[in-house]
Amino acid sequence: MGTNISLIILLGSVVVGAIVGIVVSRSKALSLVKKMEDEAEEIIEEARKKAKNIEDEAHLESKEIVIQARAECEEEIKEKRKEAQELERKFLQKESNLDKKVNIIDSKEAEISRKEKYLLTQAEQCELQKQKYEKLTQSISTQLEKIAGMTAEEAKRKLREQIEDMAKKEAAIQVKKIQEEAREESEKEAKHIISFAIQRYAGEFVTAHTVSTVGLPSDEMKGRIIGREGRNIRTFEQVTGVDVIIDDTPETVILSSFDPIRREVAKISLERLIEDGRIHPSRIEEVVVKVEEEVKSSIRDAGEQATFEVGVHGIHQDILDVLGSLKYRTNNGQNILHHSIEVAFLCGMMAGELGLDTQIAKRAGLLHDIGHALDHTQEGSSAEIGAQFVKKYGEPEEVVHAIRSHEGAVKPQTVLAHVLAAANQLSTSRPGAKRENLQAYVKRLEDLEAIARTFEGVTRAFAIQAGREIKVLVNHQRISDEDAVMLARDISKKIESDLTYPGQIRVNVLRETRVVEIAR
Repeated sequence: MGTNISLIILLGSVVVGAIVGIVVSRSKALSLVKKMEDEAEEIIEEARKKAKNIEDEAHLESKEIVIQARAECEEEIKEKRKEAQELERKFLQKESNLDKKVNIIDSKEAEISRKEKYLLTQAEQCELQKQKYEKLTQSISTQLEKIAGMTAEEAKRKLREQIEDMAKKEAAIQVKKIQEEAREESEKEAKHIISFAIQRYAGEFVTAHTVSTVGLPSDEMKGRIIGREGRNIRTFEQVTGVDVIIDDTPETVILSSFDPIRREVAKISLERLIEDGRIHPSRIEEVVVKVEEEVKSSIRDAGEQATFEVGVHGIHQDILDVLGSLKYRTNNGQNILHHSIEVAFLCGMMAGELGLDTQIAKRAGLLHDIGHALDHTQEGSSAEIGAQFVKKYGEPEEVVHAIRSHEGAVKPQTVLAHVLAAANQLSTSRPGAKRENLQAYVKRLEDLEAIARTFEGVTRAFAIQAGREIKVLVNHQRISDEDAVMLARDISKKIESDLTYPGQIRVNVLRETRVVEIAR
């Protein structure tokens, strides 16, 4: 019971304390609010004063800006007014000048009118004089026709013919002079380049011959080559593709084939069979197969050796194989591979003198006759076949064109093409380079002289220097010195169009005047 009373008393004291604390806190809060309201009033009053000051300052600044802008505007107006006055002055001055010019133009127009009237009068007088002149000219022409015995048209035609003859003679003189000057310069330069190339190149100037006979140790070997019932010779001919001719020629067998490579394989195979002594069908086949591989290897080596000797690299292997086969091909007795190497060197030397790419020139020279290794299997000229072949393997276009045009079927379009044609002619036209049939040679000389004799005024013609020069004798009464120049040119053009010949032909027209007097 006593404990409960104590608790009640304690709770009562706590409640009273809390109420007292609340009352005290409220009074403090009210005083704090009052204080904050007073401070707020002071801040607002101060802000009002600052705003008033800012407003007064802005008002003053705006007045100053307005005054300054007004002054600047007035100054600009003064400048514009001054410019307007200056423009007005200039305009008045130009107007005054224009009035003066109008007066001058009016005076000139009046003067022109007077001159026009004067010119019309003069024109009328000229027309009258012209009519009088025409009548007088007609009268004179009639009198001249009567005196000369020919009409005016005939006289004009005769005069025109005389003028044309004089012009032709003068033109011939000029042509002769120009040709001589050009010939001297071109021949001097060409001789220098060609002689330089010849001096530098030290190749052997010999012709190659294709061997188509095989020597035998004795005539008894012929029977062994034929074999029992001819089986050995039949096998040999079938395997090699070569005809074997065994006749009465002592200790000799002749091999015949249009393909020089087959003939070479047959020749080597037969020599080995003769040396070995064992000649029967199986042995023949074995030896021929082995020799064919050796010849193919030899052909490839020949192509690579040619490029190494000339100094040209990067050629496709298929081209090298065909190039090497030229080792076994000849043209009029001249080995084509040796000829191609020689042309490559000459091309390189002449290209160097002319400032061209020597490597490209050597390349064109080395490959220029590669078509001769393919022309027996394809239709067309060897030059065209060779050009198409190297083009297929990516050779430069200038090389392809030079190969296509070096025989003259296509007109050369580049300096390299002309260089290749010159080098080819230089190699094939030198003495001993080619063999030529005697009858064809004589026929060519006869045709050369016959062409010269077809021209009017030619009395005799002689082909000399193995057909590289022709001397033409003319009638001095019918051919003048000027006509001789044109005659030599016409004969050379006729030879170029009608004849096929190696190198070049010099045409010499000889005109002489002979005076004969008899002492009595």
